Amino acid sequence: MCGIAGIVNLTDRKTPDRALLEAMGGSLRHRGPDGEGFHLEPGVGFAHRRLSIIDLSGGAQPLANEDGTVLVTYNGEIYNFPELISDLGARGHEFKTRCDTEVVVHGWEEWGEACVERFRGMFAFALWDRRRETLLIARDRLGVKPLYYGTLPDGTLLFGSELKSILTHPDLDRTIDRRAVEEYFAYGYIPEPRTILTSVRKLPPGHLLVWKRGGSPAVRRYWDVPFAPVAHGSLEETARELIERLREAVRIRLVSEVPLGAFLSGGVDSSAVVALMAGLSPDPVNTCTIAFGERDHDETAHAASVAERYHTNHQVERVSPDLFDLVDRMTDLYDEPFADSSALPTYRVCGLARQRVTVALSGDGGDENLAGYRRYRWHVYEERVRSLLPGPIRRPLFGALGALYPKADWAPKMFRAKATLQGMARDSVEGYFHSVSILGDPLRRKLLTREFTESLGGYEAVEVLRDHASRAPTRDPLSFVQYLDMKTYLVGDILTKVDRASMAHSLEVRVPLLDHRLVEWMSGLPPGMKLHGHEGKYVFKRALEPHLPREILYRPKMGFSVPLGTWFRGPLRESVRERVLGAALRDTGWFEPAFLRGLVDRHERGVSDHSAALWALLQFEASLRRVVAPPARRPVAA
Repeated sequence: MCGIAGIVNLTDRKTPDRALLEAMGGSLRHRGPDGEGFHLEPGVGFAHRRLSIIDLSGGAQPLANEDGTVLVTYNGEIYNFPELISDLGARGHEFKTRCDTEVVVHGWEEWGEACVERFRGMFAFALWDRRRETLLIARDRLGVKPLYYGTLPDGTLLFGSELKSILTHPDLDRTIDRRAVEEYFAYGYIPEPRTILTSVRKLPPGHLLVWKRGGSPAVRRYWDVPFAPVAHGSLEETARELIERLREAVRIRLVSEVPLGAFLSGGVDSSAVVALMAGLSPDPVNTCTIAFGERDHDETAHAASVAERYHTNHQVERVSPDLFDLVDRMTDLYDEPFADSSALPTYRVCGLARQRVTVALSGDGGDENLAGYRRYRWHVYEERVRSLLPGPIRRPLFGALGALYPKADWAPKMFRAKATLQGMARDSVEGYFHSVSILGDPLRRKLLTREFTESLGGYEAVEVLRDHASRAPTRDPLSFVQYLDMKTYLVGDILTKVDRASMAHSLEVRVPLLDHRLVEWMSGLPPGMKLHGHEGKYVFKRALEPHLPREILYRPKMGFSVPLGTWFRGPLRESVRERVLGAALRDTGWFEPAFLRGLVDRHERGVSDHSAALWALLQFEASLRRVVAPPARRPVAA
């Protein structure tokens, strides 16, 4: 696993500045502490930071073909590289290393852009072909590995594994994208392809950027989650096939020349990965987990039961409110605002894992692939109700009922019908957007000033989901929202969180449940095998019954959450008040001061739980102070 960066201008053949290229690469040292490499020629500069996993003595990058005309800087793992080496070798290509990087070079020579369709793994790379005068930048199908690119006023293209590498360039336009701000306070992250800056974009998962001299950079998609029906047998037969497919995805991710382990939260997905690893490894699996002092957030007992069952070398670390000291560190890691508070324990558990291993397997992706989130169940229920009445009748009817029904957050759940009634008045995309928003439309309109909202020109964050919905390959209610999550929450939140937290410790994380062949197959299973009544991951849990205790499989989902609500009323109370009501947010002119005070006051008094909103504001405030200069000192897009 590595960090990559580069400067390319195919119009101006001027050789990039080496000192600047070294600074871009140096900003990614945490991603690759084992070595660095640079390549410069007219119009092209590549930088690379290496974390050695396979072929420790070879595989230095940027790496070239035999005559030096094709060059690559690469971040990732291609798990089927042995088969590709054999195939390409039979076609006459000569390999100088035993690492997977070289298959990218020879794969391009043999298959051109279509080479990415043969790669099985996680990757982000940039390739320059001097003879064809072509730049190819690619990102893996699910977006496990990140890739940012930006443009300068003179047409120069910058790219890097993280935004910080591009921010190193002094000529980059740092104008804040106001649509990104609107999206951030809706989702808690900035969805692909947008970033906090108008001049920089994320290359979406499953996409290529191709730039040929004489033309312009063009982005195109090469893969999507199909959600096409697949052949399957009975529930029991499908369960057995699922285990075999997952076992194979785990097996190919155990290839490593450095110590390897796994995260073990005590949930279904990570426990499944550990169980299958234990069956494939001759040695005890190294596992680790994080413990919280609050019982409602602590899964250590469940993790311990799995560790004991499979005789793993298990580590536990307890965390406390002093995690707040990591707020500024989080801003350094994520570069742009990122409001998933589980980034804090994820950072700590990655540090814990790195004490013993260099590679760790995780269970990420199981909820999106196999319908594990509770919100899927509610969406399917709401869709059934929506289907009973046409929109012209349903919208005004339920809209009026929702407006009349009193808000009762304090009451038992069965009496809190206001949100449900309001949800019935929305269409499918609006309804799901409401369920995933950390701040719904009414709250964002209160949080953000009228001037800021008017500057958006009518744009609303729900358009992110509408755009993906327009290309969704399925209209089944469950599969539809799984697809939306794979395009937004999975890549923008979950995978971003794990990548930055792990690479901050020079730890490589592999994700077998996001093996693209496994994902394609699981997407085509009948929705009823994933969500059966109130039970999510139904076929997966049935498949795991011989491998894990029922109390692991069928207990309520807890999630990797942080007890922010309690912390913000206790040991972190003054810090929250100081930052949310401080000058950094106030001086933007974007936030309503009275609303900010109300959020803080109501949360402190226990009237409402505004911990999610307050955490989002804290992260945005930290970004303004540490990453993006306040708008008063830099231009802001209208």
